[in-house]
Amino acid sequence: MPIAVGSKAPDFTLKTKTPEGLKDIKLSEQLAQGPVVLLFFPLAFTGVCTSEMCDVTSGLGEYEKLGASVIALSVDSPFAQEAWAKANGIKVTLVSDLNKEVTQAYGVLFKGIAGIGDSSARAAFVIGKGGEVKYAEQTPTPKDLPNFAAVKAALAS
Repeated sequence: MPIAVGSKAPDFTLKTKTPEGLKDIKLSEQLAQGPVVLLFFPLAFTGVCTSEMCDVTSGLGEYEKLGASVIALSVDSPFAQEAWAKANGIKVTLVSDLNKEVTQAYGVLFKGIAGIGDSSARAAFVIGKGGEVKYAEQTPTPKDLPNFAAVKAALAS
C-alpha cells in the first residue's frame, strides 16, 4: 500500500546515467525547484513501461507548465535505463532503485513480477514543494497506468 496523502515523502538520493557519467538525483533538491511527479514503473524494455514513459515524454511540457518536474524510478540499473531511454526517445529523468530501498519506503514493492523477482509496482505520487504527498496511487496491476488526469489535477490545486 502506497504511503498516504498528507504524509512526508521519504527523501532519497538515487543514480541516473547521463552522457557525462553517473549523477546523483536528490528528491529534496528537486523539490527546492518545485513540485515533483514521482513515477514508479516495474521494468525497462517492457511494453507497458515503454508506452507509459514515451507518453510522459511527449507530455513533459504540460508538467513544466504546472511548475513540476518528473522523475521515473525502477529497479533497473542506470545503465539499462540509459540504453532503454536512448532506444525509445525517453526524455524523463530516470533513476535507479536497484536495491529497492526507495520502492519499499514508498510502499510500492511488487513481489515476484512475472516469477522473476521483486520490482517496483506501477505507481504515481505528486509531492509538493514542501515535501508533502499531494497524490498517491498504486495501480491494481502492472498493466494498468496511473490516472494522469488526477496527477495533473493534484498539481494544479
